[in-house]
Amino acid sequence: MTAEAPPDRGDALAPVAPAGIVRVLVRPLTKILNPLMIKLAGRRFFPMAQIHHLGRRSGKAYVTPTSAHLHGDVLLIALTFGNQSDWSRNVRVAQGCTIRLGGRTYCATSPEIVPWADDRALIASAFNPVLRAGFRLLGIRQFMRLHVVLTH
Repeated sequence: MTAEAPPDRGDALAPVAPAGIVRVLVRPLTKILNPLMIKLAGRRFFPMAQIHHLGRRSGKAYVTPTSAHLHGDVLLIALTFGNQSDWSRNVRVAQGCTIRLGGRTYCATSPEIVPWADDRALIASAFNPVLRAGFRLLGIRQFMRLHVVLTH
C-alpha cells in the first residue's frame, strides 16, 4: 500500500500503465488538444467532462478533460492513461472532485477503480457499443467509478 492511496478497493489493484497505442499516439496529441478540450468539455451537448481536482502535493487547482458517463448517481470515467495518471491519483487521494458534464456541475465522491472484467454490466449500460469498442482499441482495462450529487 502506498502512502498516497486512499483505503479503497483501488489499493488491491496493481498499477496499470496506459496501453502502447495510448503512449505512442494519444499522449502526444493531448498536449496539442487539451487546451481546446478543456474549453469545450463540460458544456451542454459536448460529450466530454471537466474534472476539477487539486494536486495531491502542490494543492494547485487543475482541470482535466476526459470522457465520462453519468448513469443514475454513478459517474464512470475510462482510465485511458491508466490508474497512475496524475488526475486519477489526485482524485483518489482527495476522495473526490468536482465534475462539469453536460452543462451541469456535480460533487463526486468515493472514487473507486473498477476493472472492466469486474463490472461488465454497469459499463455496458453506461457506454454504448461504439465507445466500448474504442475503449478496447485503446487498451482501456479500468474505469473510475464515483458517486455524484448535482450541485447546481
